[in-house]
Amino acid sequence: MAVDLSFYKSPLSEELRDEGRAEGEARRAVEDVLAVLAERGLDVPEAVRERVTGCGDAEILGRWLRRAVTAPSADAIFGDG
Repeated sequence: MAVDLSFYKSPLSEELRDEGRAEGEARRAVEDVLAVLAERGLDVPEAVRERVTGCGDAEILGRWLRRAVTAPSADAIFGDG
């Protein structure tokens, strides 16, 4: 008996995999930003935590992660204050 695997090679399947990868990257980036801030002993107010966890853009999160390494405070990672 042959199994139809065409779905797994379809454009829709590729799109779903890409979305899953992007979500995984963003989720990991959120964890990394918060871990760096915690490791540095910086106080992370709830508003900062919510803004970081609410972001799904891995590029923005990467920018915040790089800033988290040297930021004088948790809210300074955003560069808008």
